[in-house]
Amino acid sequence: MPLPQTTSRQIAVEHVRIPCARPFADVRAALAAALPELDANVVASLSRGDRAAIDEHEAHGPKLFIFLERDHGALLAIAGGKKNAIQYEIGNPITASRMTRHHLGAALYAPLRVALYETEGGEVLFEYDRPSSLFGQFGNDDVQQVGLYLDRELEAVLLAAAGTSAPNEDAVL
Repeated sequence: MPLPQTTSRQIAVEHVRIPCARPFADVRAALAAALPELDANVVASLSRGDRAAIDEHEAHGPKLFIFLERDHGALLAIAGGKKNAIQYEIGNPITASRMTRHHLGAALYAPLRVALYETEGGEVLFEYDRPSSLFGQFGNDDVQQVGLYLDRELEAVLLAAAGTSAPNEDAVL
């Protein structure tokens, strides 16, 4: 039996940086107020194939959840002191299922990762990779459409938490 062939290819990823108009603690609190923690019932409903419950969640539930928060700033104590730096996993398992049913590789990026941190100079920033650029690599229009939807939803919630009313034209690096 022949050995499996490993393949690789480069992809273009669009990286977004959003400067925040509020202090770190206020941005963090605003994001927590805007996005609930992941509702385990959504995952259970998907796993049971409960279409009625999923339809109810889609109609009346949040568009995005916080799956997880990691305090990356605490890891920097070894390098001289704790910093304000949180990594979030943000998404919606219903939205993820809309992509992974078409291409299971999309599971690599669902949920999405977002960093919120404060620089040495006191600037507070969100950074993330634009979902449509991550999901576009799979060459599937259904997956790409979900990526474009996530572009809009994620940007809106981050801009609101940042205290920025409109997209920053210079936000893409």
